[in-house]
Amino acid sequence: MGYRSNTFASSLRSKRTQTLGVIVPRLNSYFVSSVLAGMEDVASKEGYNLIISHSLESSEKEVANAATLFNKRVDGLLVSLAYDTENIDHLKPFFKKGIPVVFFDRTFPHHESTSIIIDNAKAAYDITKHLIDKGCRRIMHLGGNVLRNVYSERIKGYKQALRDHNLPFEEKLLYISKLSEDAGTQAGERILKMKEKDRPDGVFSANDTAAVHCMLTLKSAGFRIPQDIAFAGFNNDPISKVIEPNLTTVNYSGYNVGEAAVSNLINHLNGVTDIKTTNTIILRCDLVIRESSQKNKSL
Repeated sequence: MGYRSNTFASSLRSKRTQTLGVIVPRLNSYFVSSVLAGMEDVASKEGYNLIISHSLESSEKEVANAATLFNKRVDGLLVSLAYDTENIDHLKPFFKKGIPVVFFDRTFPHHESTSIIIDNAKAAYDITKHLIDKGCRRIMHLGGNVLRNVYSERIKGYKQALRDHNLPFEEKLLYISKLSEDAGTQAGERILKMKEKDRPDGVFSANDTAAVHCMLTLKSAGFRIPQDIAFAGFNNDPISKVIEPNLTTVNYSGYNVGEAAVSNLINHLNGVTDIKTTNTIILRCDLVIRESSQKNKSL
């Protein structure tokens, strides 16, 4: 008969739109794609649609995205913050209206929200310790903006591992960037400009992309990996298994992060749980040891 339900009228009656807003920092990321796949699976099974926006790593764009999703009357919001976001004032309308907010991966502490994370400090500690156990004594860290919890926690774990093994932290061995392909290349060029005695014998990068492009730069200059310099990354992106030698990294499932975030949000909307009483959910992660860090296999 060609009947079409009036979703607008239905939403007025139920006071729900059956839509969830999602803000991610970028879409050209294997991790983010995996997160969105997990979100979509749970949301569709529960009768919800996702409205996905991306901030392009810009706080200004993130503010605009939040306003758009608020005006679209989403039932809840899922957010992974942009690289340079300093506060979450743009989310105040959601909190004021009682619209639940769930942060994932890149989070911001707030008493009326839940954060889905891994133990980034422990993961960074474990991977730095692994490099030390393999004989590294001068470990460079390719880190991200400390405004973001993921990067500040990874720096924290890196520094703690150095302290626990009586190795000094050196400011010149901490390289903060956007962890892009270019940033990895620039980190490699920075290492090449160092005097031989000052060069690191190991590199721990806060993501796989920067690690791989740093490796490529050093390899093209004649460095042997891991004999001359060992490498470890973070995220277990597919690129980590393509680079030769394969990259040691930390694996955590973006799909599981997405599942947990949407499940938590929908359970709150259905009155099963209250996100105000569960502020943090910590998911599992694992160290994946590959050839790039096997500097001294006897250790």
